[in-house]
Amino acid sequence: MESHRRSIAKAITWRLFALSITIGTVWALTGEARLAATVGLADTLLKIGSYYLHERAWTRSSFGRTD
Repeated sequence: MESHRRSIAKAITWRLFALSITIGTVWALTGEARLAATVGLADTLLKIGSYYLHERAWTRSSFGRTD
């Protein structure tokens, strides 16, 4: 079973990577750095919590695990 600390670390590192993708995409499409940063921050705040909850739910599931 994974610890809460490990799940948090995984969520943070993944969201930092995804944040750079979101900001880069919005900036490339609009040419507006401030909008890109705003969208990236909002996306990160919403999804990091969602990812953590998803990860914790999977740690409770025995689906696909073998003994």
